[in-house]
Formats: sequence, structure tokens, C-alpha cells
Amino acid sequence: MTKEIVKKAFIKSIPIMCSYIFVSMAYGIMMAEAGFSWIYSLGISLSVYTGAFQFVLITFLSSGASLLTVAVTAFLMNSRQTFYSLSFLDEFKGMGIRLPYMIHTMTDETYAVNLTLEEGKDKKDIMFLIALFSRVYWMFGAVLGGILGQFITYDMTGIDFCMTALFLIIMIDQWEKSKNHLPAVLGLSVALLCLLIIGPQNFMLPALLIVSGILLLLKDKEVNNDDN
Repeated sequence: MTKEIVKKAFIKSIPIMCSYIFVSMAYGIMMAEAGFSWIYSLGISLSVYTGAFQFVLITFLSSGASLLTVAVTAFLMNSRQTFYSLSFLDEFKGMGIRLPYMIHTMTDETYAVNLTLEEGKDKKDIMFLIALFSRVYWMFGAVLGGILGQFITYDMTGIDFCMTALFLIIMIDQWEKSKNHLPAVLGLSVALLCLLIIGPQNFMLPALLIVSGILLLLKDKEVNNDDN
């Protein structure tokens, strides 16, 4: 792994760094407000590493929720990341012992950045370094936020909205870069439909399954047309 590869990976990870540090700082601050030191913020970031659920986990830890509640919520909230790896099956197959780490660190942000990478012999190394850098950014911000949270005395209500804002920015960036907006429109439509029918607590997983199934059918149809 050359310095050039490390440099490319770092440059690609800069957008993630700019968002992760501040979002994870918000997480660390909220953990401190809930009475947990920066050590807990670091430990959870090492083991869980999924921003949206880490924010929800603060409430669970504070309220003494059962392990079953935590486990089911974590599965439902993070099930979308299971589908991300389908886009990189070929790359993951050749990563050897790095494969488990790539699966553990596949997030919305790393997925979005990986989609922009050009094909080449260095792609797998760059993907791995992006995942590694991104995790370091998050842990650094979580620790920094946890330390600063011990000294911040004013009301921080609403700071958790930064995670929602981050998702919106990623979606807008992908919309501008992609010529085919069908997946985005389809995902939004199905998600809204499932939200109305199933409700806000359980709509995510069914929406993902439906959208993935439709996109797979459309892709198979496109491949068959090309073959003909």
C-alpha cells in the first residue's frame, strides 16, 4: 500500500471527516449530558459504529431499556446497511481478512463515497482506508464531544438533528452526480407509502425489501434486453 494510495483515500474521505467529526461531537456531548463520560462514547463507537443508532442508544441507556428492545431496534434501524454490501460483492470477495472489518464499517457515508471510486487495482485498498479513516474521525469526534460536554452548561436540545441533516446532504450529493434518478424517486415513494401503511416504527425494513426487489427486477430486465 503506497503513499499515493493513502493520499487518494484520505482525499476521498475528507467529506466524511468534515461531517463525522461534528456529528460525533454532538453524540459525545449528548452522552455527557446523559451522565456518561467520554470513555463510554469511545467504547460504544468501537463496538456499535452506527451513528443513527448511537443517538437512539443514549435514550435506551438512560431509561434502562431491555437488551431485547435494544437488539430489535438496532436490527431494524441498521438493516439498510445489509443491502449496501450487495453493491460491492466483487470487491469484498478479494479482501481476505479485511472482509469482516469492511462489513462492520459500511455506513451511509462510506457507501456513498465508495460509489464514486473509479475501477482499478487500487480500489480495494482505497475502500479499506476510507473505512479506517472514517472510523477514526468518528471516534475522535465522540471523545472530543464527550470531553467538551463536561464543561458545556447551556441547553443543547436539537443538536441530534445534525444526523438527519447529514443524510439529506448525502442524498442531494448523489442526486446531483447521478443521471438516473429512478432509484431515488422509487425509494422515496415506497418509503412514504410504507410509512403511511405500517407506521414510523416498522416501515424501514419492508421499504428496503420492496425497493431492493423492484430494482433487482429492473436490473434483470435490463440485462435480458441487452442480451437480446
